[in-house]
Amino acid sequence: MLRGFLTVGAWTMASRVMGFVRDIMIAAYLGSGPVAEAFLVAFSLPNMFRRFFAEGAFNMAFVPLFSKKVESGDDPKGFAQDAFAGMILVLSVFTVIGILVMPWLVTAMAGGFRGDERFDLAVEYGRIAFPYILFISLAALVSGVLNANGRFLAAAAAPVLLNIVFIVGVLVGAAMGRPASDMLGAGMDQMLGLRVGDTLALSVPVGGIAQLALVWWAAARAGFKLTIRKPKLTPDLKKLAIIAAPAALAGGVVQINLLVGRQVASFFDGAIAWLNYADRLYQLPLGVVGIAIGVVLLPELSRRLQAGDTVGGRYAVSRAAEMALTLTVPCAVAFVVVPLPVTQVLFQRGAFGPEDSLATAWALAVYGLGLPAFVLQKVLQPLYFAREDTKSPFRFALAALVVNAGLAIGLAPVIGYLAAALGTTLAAWAMVWLLWRGARTMGEAARFDDRFRRRLWRILAASAGMGLCLWAAMAALGPLFDLPAWKVPALVGLVLTGMVSYYVIGSAIGAFALSDIRGALKRPRKA
Repeated sequence: MLRGFLTVGAWTMASRVMGFVRDIMIAAYLGSGPVAEAFLVAFSLPNMFRRFFAEGAFNMAFVPLFSKKVESGDDPKGFAQDAFAGMILVLSVFTVIGILVMPWLVTAMAGGFRGDERFDLAVEYGRIAFPYILFISLAALVSGVLNANGRFLAAAAAPVLLNIVFIVGVLVGAAMGRPASDMLGAGMDQMLGLRVGDTLALSVPVGGIAQLALVWWAAARAGFKLTIRKPKLTPDLKKLAIIAAPAALAGGVVQINLLVGRQVASFFDGAIAWLNYADRLYQLPLGVVGIAIGVVLLPELSRRLQAGDTVGGRYAVSRAAEMALTLTVPCAVAFVVVPLPVTQVLFQRGAFGPEDSLATAWALAVYGLGLPAFVLQKVLQPLYFAREDTKSPFRFALAALVVNAGLAIGLAPVIGYLAAALGTTLAAWAMVWLLWRGARTMGEAARFDDRFRRRLWRILAASAGMGLCLWAAMAALGPLFDLPAWKVPALVGLVLTGMVSYYVIGSAIGAFALSDIRGALKRPRKA
């Protein structure tokens, strides 16, 4: 399991690094202006429904059922083919409807855009980008097939292709925009931004096609060549739909949470861009650790429960939670202690000014407080989905929605756009508490073991010690961030200070043991 986690985590890290390059380029060309906000809203629409159809309702229901069919040998290929055909039909119809009602979708996502140039741009970009939902949802299904068979490489590497396509899109847009903008004189920057926005919107569906092609090829090589054919409603698909329905509702509640945050942010100029750039930063550890653990843990738990292996299930959950907190708690502390240097060095150039860096840093600090909760959700949710229980997470998501909406809307007049980030963070902790409390009735397989409990407080102590070292290092290196040539070396110094101090303190007090990882990476000897 840990080898699979490291495979997914390594490729997710590569994808996130490429995503940073992409976002740095977008920030430099578009800043937090109207084109940037219009594109970010347009891209968030298919992404929102992707989480609803792909990673959300469908995949959380599909992977446990498919894993059990793989374990029992009950025609897993036929089940995957039926699901593939059914998803093509449903999502093709949904894509056409989404394109037709795009003005209403943009209004629902960002009502503050009505009446200004951002609205028309967001509708135009949304119609170009929306077919992405079809390609990425199919890619998620095929990735589930690969993951359930212990093949994590292609599915983990696919997001890298999307970011490569985005980067090429920015470069092509910049090259196309310059000649035309030179003739416009004062309108040069505006025309350049529009060209970059146009090519970015087109890059979204192109990137989806590239991702689908990669995982489909990998699945075909693994013996699961899925084809386009007439869909049929089989008993297995009916069972899948019954299990997926509550997960779909839960996914819908999660997306309403996102809509609430976007709506609040849309009434503050630049806020959608600030929150997006902060989101990209905390998504790095969340993606590398949380998503990787979720991807590997769900099929692992499903197989162990099918085999009646309670001890193995408890060990898998405990090690997943231990690894998640070991890697994300120090990241959360760093985001809270030194957010401004991070945003300054990564994003402050071109159209992205000092005020943008400061606003993004505040959002990053608030998101950092919720990072452990976002990751723990990825550990706790598989406990329910592996048991085909999608109703409980739906109820918990409703409660989290109330927390998020109440805080985001109620505090917006007081703390502005940060209310959206604070609502998201506190709702995540509410969701974790409800998931943990609900899992207490699941028996020993859902309880953390003694090793996890011993190491938890040590992880927290080591992270706190690292935070003090970062604070001291920032006091010493702070003046260097005002010198352009020394910004990057100063940030590298902070990063190294954090890594070394966390490793030294954590090793000294027993927060982690590198021998655990080395042992997991050793290939078993053949008998």
